[in-house]
Amino acid sequence: MSNIFASRSLNIIEDFSINERRYFFRKVDELKKAILAGDEEAMDKFRINDPDFGIYEVFLEDSTRTKESFRNAAKFHHAKVSELLTTSSSINKGESYADTFNMLSGYSNCIFIVRSKVEGLTKWLSEECAEYAARNGLPYRPAFINAGDGKHEHPTQELLDEFSFLEDLGMSFDSIHVALVGDLYHGRTVHSKADGLKIFDHVKVDLIAPAELAMPESYVEKMHENGFEVREFASIEEYLKAGDTAKMWYFTRPQLERMGERILQKQDILREAITFRKDFLPLMKPGTKFYHPLPRHKEHPTIPTWLDKTDLNGWERQAINGMYCRMVLLSLIAGRIGDDYVPVPGEHDEDRRTEEYIIQVEPNKEKKSRTYSEGVRPIDEGIVIDHICKGDEPGAIRDHMRLISSVLGLDDARGGEWVSKGSDGKYKGIIFRPGARPLERKDLKRLAAVAPHCTLNIIRDGEVKEKFRTHMPPRIYNFDDLCCTNEACISNPVNGEGVPASFYRTGDGHFACVYCGRFHTFKEIWKKH
Repeated sequence: MSNIFASRSLNIIEDFSINERRYFFRKVDELKKAILAGDEEAMDKFRINDPDFGIYEVFLEDSTRTKESFRNAAKFHHAKVSELLTTSSSINKGESYADTFNMLSGYSNCIFIVRSKVEGLTKWLSEECAEYAARNGLPYRPAFINAGDGKHEHPTQELLDEFSFLEDLGMSFDSIHVALVGDLYHGRTVHSKADGLKIFDHVKVDLIAPAELAMPESYVEKMHENGFEVREFASIEEYLKAGDTAKMWYFTRPQLERMGERILQKQDILREAITFRKDFLPLMKPGTKFYHPLPRHKEHPTIPTWLDKTDLNGWERQAINGMYCRMVLLSLIAGRIGDDYVPVPGEHDEDRRTEEYIIQVEPNKEKKSRTYSEGVRPIDEGIVIDHICKGDEPGAIRDHMRLISSVLGLDDARGGEWVSKGSDGKYKGIIFRPGARPLERKDLKRLAAVAPHCTLNIIRDGEVKEKFRTHMPPRIYNFDDLCCTNEACISNPVNGEGVPASFYRTGDGHFACVYCGRFHTFKEIWKKH
């Protein structure tokens, strides 16, 4: 049986399935017990033990705990550990990421651990360097581990957080009730939990943050999609008054300095809402544990240092667990362990690219009409696009019809646009282009992406000869005019890497960027035309 973990990249927590993560946690538990018992024979089963196996740390953003945790984990493996000194690297002089990492891939470096402010960087590099390795006949495919990318994700922190939770739950995956407290807006460690907590069969999450620091709506929506029970509170005090509190509290450091002068003017109020106080102690349930990704703010810690010697302290063990988890992660990706994992059928079958989203309808099966919408005269040859943005306001529909015309290259054709109100009282748009050529398959794909749920009529000899209904594509890519709006994303043009934008459809009808995860409506994924 081949090792399915070998040379795998971990860019987001979902890159490993739920069952793969459960296997991972059992292995971490096994290794931790072996290390604490001094069982060298058991430890050697995990060690890469190859001085030529290259592990490369590239921290383009400052870090202490993650960097040193990985460095010590790598030393456990008796492998070659290198570090790119970014202060003197040509990356800071404008060199492309792809060229830099392709070059390093050729020097027998098998695993790259990368931290960056650029979101989706490791996702892009894992694709680019795999192609580089194939072109140049390298005997391995470089793997990438995301050690934190902007406000996006921090999957290895999520792994160690989950393992710490599991230890306090007796390694049971049955259920969890956790409170997330602090800066939920910027905190990539809490963003990772929207998918990370799926390892538990039943999940209840309490979000505790004032409005200025609240969890972004896209992550809240993802939690709901994943079946989590979610509650939101503006402060710890409000949460405690509501009752039914969690026995697991996960705190994060508020990053108010990133939010401008208006927020700084009220920082004392915001900090007070998410900082634990002594008078809260009697309200804690027996067995409650606090966690924190560390380090805490030295002047304004959300978990005050006087709690360090109490039974609430779960954050110190949590930090130590980081090394054990990263030891096992490196062992898995190196292919040292994982041969005994039995894949679960369908655990990676989430690729919906074969799903049909352009449906051809037989015109003769529908009621014929010589008009297509209020005020639009029938045409003899050409195309009519109907039911555009049904339910939107007229001004919004008109704006979007201009974008559709530009995206489909119809600006120079005769015809026009019209907004009509249907019998249901809802407005809809219609585009008619007499004499326009029939749209090809690639045009239909663009139409489905820019105007899902519309109807395309192909007119010949005054009759509808072909009719198509569009649905939102499961994926949209390979178009030069697509663009993620997040300037921190590796695919955004401001980063100059030439990474083609790519999106997948979410459960609630958005397009999410495959690199940074940013949610967009179908109206927002196009460059300005």
